[in-house]
Amino acid sequence: MQDSIFVGLDVHKATISVAVAQGERGGEVRHWGTVPHRADHVRKLVEKLAAGGGRLLFCYEAGPCGYGLHRQLVEMGHDCIVVAPSLIPVKTGDRVKTDRRDAVMLAKLHRAGELTAVWGEGRPGLDPVDQVSPEHAAHEGMRDLVRARATAMKVLGKARQHLQGFLLRHGWVCPGKTGWTKAYRRWLTTVRVQHPAQQIVLQDHVDAVTDAEARVETLTGQIADLRPGWTLAPVVEAVQAMRGVAFIVAVTVVAEVGDVRRFDNPRQLMAYLGLTPSEQSSGATVRRGGITKAGSGLARRALIEGAWSDRMQARVSRELHDRLEGLPRAVRDIAWTGQLRMCRRDRHLVAAGKAKVVVTTAIAREMVGFIWAIARAVMPSPGAPARIQG
Repeated sequence: MQDSIFVGLDVHKATISVAVAQGERGGEVRHWGTVPHRADHVRKLVEKLAAGGGRLLFCYEAGPCGYGLHRQLVEMGHDCIVVAPSLIPVKTGDRVKTDRRDAVMLAKLHRAGELTAVWGEGRPGLDPVDQVSPEHAAHEGMRDLVRARATAMKVLGKARQHLQGFLLRHGWVCPGKTGWTKAYRRWLTTVRVQHPAQQIVLQDHVDAVTDAEARVETLTGQIADLRPGWTLAPVVEAVQAMRGVAFIVAVTVVAEVGDVRRFDNPRQLMAYLGLTPSEQSSGATVRRGGITKAGSGLARRALIEGAWSDRMQARVSRELHDRLEGLPRAVRDIAWTGQLRMCRRDRHLVAAGKAKVVVTTAIAREMVGFIWAIARAVMPSPGAPARIQG
């Protein structure tokens, strides 16, 4: 470690602030300077830092700039980790934040081993070839596709809201069920407003809903088409054995979580997804609040939506039966045990007078534990081919 040089990078769209820490714990830590965030300037920076000898170990926070910088540094033969921002230690009284101070802090913490790398990119100890493998690129692509569908769903929800708000302002209310059924769409064709301009607006809202629905359907189809070639496809198939975890919920959770083998127990995964209670305790006083909401909000929301199904009694529906076909007995047993436990816990919490949203969140946390168990049974050992064990 004495000949190592730890480099902290505070990365922005146009610039990168650079700090350097010598290998020894008490070694010098200094701000090296600021360079443009361009590939040629990054290459020159690396060449200057490497000119003095020693092993270069880079780090920067995960953010909107993505993993392009990481890939460039790894391809040049240097170690680089992409750090989880929410897990960076912060001094309570430190209220001064600048690019320079952030870079220095990253260099210090990287040297002290206090930083946590995100999954899939920049994990320490991996061979540079493995850190930029096609598997990681494929996983990142699937995750981007899942997030694009989630964005499309938000756009669809807004488009429907705008249309229904327009109808309500003009006194048009569907006499039947207002869900987006065929009957409701036929009713929309009968709506006539007074002014031609308003009729144009109505049709524009209807077209916006139709376009948004088509976009969601297209992205869903693309996810389904790409899933068979994904290394985590066996996990997606297996976790669908859980009630409330259909294809979209399964692929969303797996894409956001990634390799479950990095979690030694389900509690770590629950904390990673922000489903554990926050706590402020001192001495004999213990205060627990709402969930921490750390990690992926998209995965957490999908799990909570799936947990609503456990309000009903435990049973295997026709749809769930079809998903269970072809899965090994071990996976089916875990899923059924989980369903029994979650239904029992739901009844217990409701009887205790807990609010429905609190109960559902607690059930989602329980669901994560069984998803962890199923995924661990499915995930192969490092270097082994993907297959379902059992």
